[in-house]
Amino acid sequence: MNKRFISILKYLFFLGLGIFLVWWSLHQIPKEKWGDFKKDLATANYWLVIPVFVVLALSHLLRALRWNILMQPMGYKPHITNTFFAVMIGYLANLAVPRLGEVLKCTILARYEKVPAEKLVGTIVAERAVDVISLGIVFFLALITQFDVLGAYGTELFRQLFENKRGSFSPLRIIIALVVLLLILLTIRIWFRQFSHLKVVILAKKILKGIWEGLSSIGKLKNKRAFILYSVGIWGLYIFGTWIGLLATSGTSHLGLQHAVAALAFGSIGMIVTPGGIGAYAYFIAKVLEQNDIPFETGFANGTLQWFAQFIIVVIIGALSLFLLPVYNKKKEIPVSL
Repeated sequence: MNKRFISILKYLFFLGLGIFLVWWSLHQIPKEKWGDFKKDLATANYWLVIPVFVVLALSHLLRALRWNILMQPMGYKPHITNTFFAVMIGYLANLAVPRLGEVLKCTILARYEKVPAEKLVGTIVAERAVDVISLGIVFFLALITQFDVLGAYGTELFRQLFENKRGSFSPLRIIIALVVLLLILLTIRIWFRQFSHLKVVILAKKILKGIWEGLSSIGKLKNKRAFILYSVGIWGLYIFGTWIGLLATSGTSHLGLQHAVAALAFGSIGMIVTPGGIGAYAYFIAKVLEQNDIPFETGFANGTLQWFAQFIIVVIIGALSLFLLPVYNKKKEIPVSL
């Protein structure tokens, strides 16, 4: 009960953060610029949602194909349709509760393809590790293609995070974070040794073993080339979809792929910070476009449209997947419990 209560509090906190960022962003727009903000939304080319829909749907399909490759070394070959449905239902669940989708898509595939859920957890960790590396590459591309504007912006953010009240660099925050991490690891190790007979510890060890198998599966992949191509394809489609999104509003329609790379890099942080990226996604895109002399209200309008397009895509395809999953598998014998 306490764990569930803490999870609810965490969700409410980050949801509140997202709502606050929406409120804060709107108050960042000067009164005399409200007309421009409304105009950007009113005159946007909403037909561009269609190609964005197609591009993002393809990226989700590539993600499903890549997930299947991660399962092959463990001896499992689920049907791509079920994997795609599970991925989209996971995205849908994440809109409601962050990280719930990761658990849900594992249980869905375990139910319909008889793949042990604890082993799938490992593949999710492996996927996230690859995504972190990919996002790092996107940031690197953004910096080298727009170093003149993003270099100064990144320096300012770094200064705000790691300077003390006197304006000098303070390593104290990093030291505190490292100490806390070390204490957590030591506590877990002691807990595992002292209470190895408890069911919860046995279950945790089973899950950790599954995670290790999932991570090690990357090195055992028979089709490494396809895995890399799918990963490049996923993030390439993200960049392309973001660029199409920039074309939607007149104030950003002149921007190129290099601006889309930067918008994706910083917008991805927003997707991590708040549930579904609410508030944060549009805010970060507005701030990074502001470095390219795009007024904040124009960038925020464009970021809002791009966020809404992604939201609608996940809701539509996720809901359809939720409906079609049992229909597609109606001839299978599905166990009553997992």
